[in-house]
Amino acid sequence: MLSPALEKLIVIIVVMVSVLGPSIVIGSVGHAAIQALGRNPSAAPKILIPMLLAFVFAEAVALVALLVAFQLFT
Repeated sequence: MLSPALEKLIVIIVVMVSVLGPSIVIGSVGHAAIQALGRNPSAAPKILIPMLLAFVFAEAVALVALLVAFQLFT
């Protein structure tokens, strides 16, 4: 059986990894959207919907990962 301190450390690492991936995706999508708008500002309506969908799916992945992590370790 693991000690409580080690168990807490494992939970912290799992939560950190499960949040790090989607946050990298959100940052890269935002960066790509700003670059695309900088090149062609008139394409804003075509860029907005896919950008928002990417944000929503990345957040959904983060929430599911956090829920699974909390369910496993509580």
